[in-house]
Amino acid sequence: MNMSGGEQRRKTGVGIIGLGMAVQPHAEALQQLADRVTVVGAFSPGAERRAAFEKAHRLPTVASEAALLDDPRVEVVLVLTPPRTHADVALRAARAGKHVLLEKPVDVDLPRARALVEAFERADRRLGIVFQHRFRDSPLALRSLLQENALGDLLSVSANVRWWRSPEYFAQPGRGMRERDGGGVLLTQAVHTLDLLLHLAGPAASVNATCLTSSLRRIDTEDIACAVVRYASGAIGVIDATTVAYPGYPERIELAGTAGTAVLEGDRLVVQRPGKAPFEMSGTSGGGGGADPMAFSPEAHRRVIEEFIDAVREAREPVNSGRSALAVHALIDAMLASSRHRKAVDIGETAKTP
Repeated sequence: MNMSGGEQRRKTGVGIIGLGMAVQPHAEALQQLADRVTVVGAFSPGAERRAAFEKAHRLPTVASEAALLDDPRVEVVLVLTPPRTHADVALRAARAGKHVLLEKPVDVDLPRARALVEAFERADRRLGIVFQHRFRDSPLALRSLLQENALGDLLSVSANVRWWRSPEYFAQPGRGMRERDGGGVLLTQAVHTLDLLLHLAGPAASVNATCLTSSLRRIDTEDIACAVVRYASGAIGVIDATTVAYPGYPERIELAGTAGTAVLEGDRLVVQRPGKAPFEMSGTSGGGGGADPMAFSPEAHRRVIEEFIDAVREAREPVNSGRSALAVHALIDAMLASSRHRKAVDIGETAKTP
């Protein structure tokens, strides 16, 4: 970064819209970044929720969304509202001249997600997506190894997300329903792992999937999904994602190449290559696969926010840009379409990733 001392000292004004479950790691991360950011205010329509947020995190709230969007001190808005509201809230922020860091997913399907990304590009505002798994210690190390071609050409690429969500989780109004969440295990839970899979291995080219709703829940979205995937690189593999696997296990990504194999389980990485000592490391950001979906460190969220602020300061696209996130939306849409039509689906043109 090439910033002057004055630029380094100037704090970035941040506003938060949406104070539900997702706000906890963001609030903790923002507190850790107090030397770089000022939380101007946080908004939720419910006064009780605002009061609970103030008490829990000792950060200020405001009584209306307009109070944030009209405030010139606010440069960056964190949008943490339900998926079907993302576009409306984010576009209002963009029209007010704000840059937006948006909780996953971008939107509920690829066409809507692409439209939002293109609207931000036309407005010349930065749009980042909270895919914090990209910023965990072990995935950062694995991506660096892949950029060095440490595994050679990838041959087999798979992901396994065997999580558990309790009856209490689904007892929340609208939870697991298409009208509120936009999707099931693929869009709501496994999306982080699937985004990381593509971030590491490159885009998928085609899928043959089956997606079902189990007898455990009265929901209208899938909670079990399996697919055979072919990647643009020529590698093949499987995706296995569910929230019916009690008590919940760490998500797992496996990459096998011509020069070695990497296994990423949660935030623990093991790389093995012929003739070389195994490479092992464990980060601090695992968790979230069990009954408590927020049981993880806020460290990766801190890195997401900090990198996004750097991108705003440097007038560049963030690492976790909206456009880079379109690939996972293309994959999820293709899996659902494949299951619906009971045949393999070519993903075709996806997002152009950086």
